[in-house]
Amino acid sequence: MQLPSINHNGSEFDVVILVIPPASPMLITRNLLYTGITRAKKLLVMVGIDKVVDFMIQNVDVKRRNTGLEYKMRH
Repeated sequence: MQLPSINHNGSEFDVVILVIPPASPMLITRNLLYTGITRAKKLLVMVGIDKVVDFMIQNVDVKRRNTGLEYKMRH
């Protein structure tokens, strides 16, 4: 049996199980929570600690990703 591709950037799924573990504040942001929630078409199951989810809702701090992509594309 072949597993489906893992890269589902921008995709939606009938059922999404969103596991929210305690993590660094830099990693648990509102954007990440929004992305997980908006992938569910029919059912969303969130597993985590209420306090962590509340933190994510309040954490609007967006870190700039330093991927070097612009440099790589220009050179």
